[in-house]
Amino acid sequence: MDFLSSTVALSRIQFAVTAIFHMLWPVLTTGMAIYLVIVEGLWLKTRNSDYYHHARFWSKLYVLNFGVGVASGLPMEFQFGTNWAPFSEAVGDFFGSILGFEGAMAFMLEAGFLGIMLFGWGRVNPAIHYLATIMVAFGANLSTFWILVANSWLQTPAGGEMVNDKFVVSDYFQAILNPFMIKSVMHMFLATLETSLFVIGGISAWYILQKRHQEFFTQSLKIALAAAILVAPLQIYVGHLSAEQVYHYQPTKLAAIEAKWETSLAGESADWSLVAIPDNQQERNRWEITIPNALGYILEFKAKLSEPVLGLKTWSASDRPHMVGLVYYSFRIMSGIGIFMAVLMVWSSLQWLRGKLNSEKLGEQKWLLRSWMLTAPLGYIAVEAGWIVRCVGRQPWTLYGQIRTADAASQLPASTVLTSLLSFTIVYSILFVATLYFGSRIIRQGPNLNLPLPNHNNPMPVNPQPAQFVPDQRPTEAQQ
Repeated sequence: MDFLSSTVALSRIQFAVTAIFHMLWPVLTTGMAIYLVIVEGLWLKTRNSDYYHHARFWSKLYVLNFGVGVASGLPMEFQFGTNWAPFSEAVGDFFGSILGFEGAMAFMLEAGFLGIMLFGWGRVNPAIHYLATIMVAFGANLSTFWILVANSWLQTPAGGEMVNDKFVVSDYFQAILNPFMIKSVMHMFLATLETSLFVIGGISAWYILQKRHQEFFTQSLKIALAAAILVAPLQIYVGHLSAEQVYHYQPTKLAAIEAKWETSLAGESADWSLVAIPDNQQERNRWEITIPNALGYILEFKAKLSEPVLGLKTWSASDRPHMVGLVYYSFRIMSGIGIFMAVLMVWSSLQWLRGKLNSEKLGEQKWLLRSWMLTAPLGYIAVEAGWIVRCVGRQPWTLYGQIRTADAASQLPASTVLTSLLSFTIVYSILFVATLYFGSRIIRQGPNLNLPLPNHNNPMPVNPQPAQFVPDQRPTEAQQ
């Protein structure tokens, strides 16, 4: 229980709690916004009322997640000024401006057009409404871009140097285009989209199993599957590219991911650890199952390594991640879920080719539908596990190789941080339960298929009242 007296440990736990909770909501909004663009585009093209009702139904879940994301995201960013003030002072010239871009450029864009997307049906021109939906999706994903720019820079700082304990930026665009940025943005974009697709598919599968609106939700399941055919395998490939950049730029993190204590030299083959029990104290794995000579194939698609894979013993205990087991298993959970999603996509595609995904036969595919339901929450788990690997594996650095986490925390009383941590935990727990309640209520109610279609020829409010002439009631001069 020594961590209860450590300001740094409590600040890290508080940031982890707020970040893990916040991440649950933008994951769905960024991906589902693209789905809303697709179904509204299909509605405008085909005038099929089902697509219109899809847009109206799924937007309810979108706005619920948006609201909770805003409520949980702002306190998380405020912590950089409260719990991590020395860090903010050191890197604020770049890191602070990037977070400012996310708020002023991305969040405001999304929020500004959200009202038109939700309430503009039949009140604005269809092209304007569709533009609003596109801008909401663009703003949501632009937010992801700036957040990943900021975090990637923490992983591979570029564009300047530390001068008198302050990072001085000499090339702003080089800092933005740091070595981790492009692949990290791609990996997170695909993660949010893939998670959203399987959430939509999982909810649709639940309706079909319940024999409610089967034709309607067969349609949404097929749309999700059609997109997943592209996204699921691409995500695995981009995930591999992300692992490669860890191999080249963050060898301590790679060693923790693989629970690798001893170094494998270039030109040698290396075993890959499938399951292990890492022991930080003894600097070894107490038990493990390995696949001979597999690490080279995983990292470089060849048996022998072209570069050495350094073991954790290469660094002193103070210069490497301490929670090796957490990083090790988080990576395997993330990767395993990605592979499971790809397998489910292949299985579903084969059933589609066999003609078993029409509304009459899909209800008979109970194990397939149950698998989609099971996968609905797995994307969230994979995203959270990926961020654990990304951030815990970076330790003991906040700015990799430049600023240690122990030096980045504010000098606050541990009791103060513990109080705020407990307060956040209680409030977020209540918010989580409330969100689940309202989300399940939306799902139980289902879509309103009797909702009248907007009038494309006269985009004005229904039954507008004509203007009436009201005579001037003021008394005339003669009456006075």
